[in-house]
Amino acid sequence: MKAEQTESDRQHSGNNGNDPKPTQPVLFSLKIGFYAGLIWGLVRWLLTGLNFTNVTQAFLLDPFVSRKLLDGFYWQAGGFVMFILMSMLAAVLYVAILGRLQGPWPGLFFGVVWWGLVYAWAGPLIGAVPPLNRIGWSSIVTDFCLFMMWGLFIGFSIAFELHNEAGREPASQSKKGSPRPAN
Repeated sequence: MKAEQTESDRQHSGNNGNDPKPTQPVLFSLKIGFYAGLIWGLVRWLLTGLNFTNVTQAFLLDPFVSRKLLDGFYWQAGGFVMFILMSMLAAVLYVAILGRLQGPWPGLFFGVVWWGLVYAWAGPLIGAVPPLNRIGWSSIVTDFCLFMMWGLFIGFSIAFELHNEAGREPASQSKKGSPRPAN
């Protein structure tokens, strides 16, 4: 009888070997970066197709390939893949630099910083994007908002996973303190 109670206690206490493993931040950030690049890269491709922005989808390939060639489907797809890779790199950098911060604001700030790097500083410097005074307000606002949402997706997803300790509690432990409805 005593052995049965001990086994029963182990099952109810959550120590049966099925406890969630701690999240590995780098692997998780690579996964979030992939999905951020996939989702927001597709949104960006749609916005480019609808002429909300004049900056081509393949802007990350622009320093390496003639701009005339970048209008083809394969170069646009290559630019989409480069956006996914950039997003994966950005997510790893987010974990390394801002991983301890919680909430949505660091992610929004992160997206704005990336937009500034790509559109205002490094992009025009290496020829990936035209200078801000030549791409027009529609492109500036569209890509600024897209990068804010992209940064929010990366930052808030990582913050939610890395700081969500309540989700790691066993089910029986989390129900102990929950209020019961009145009968």
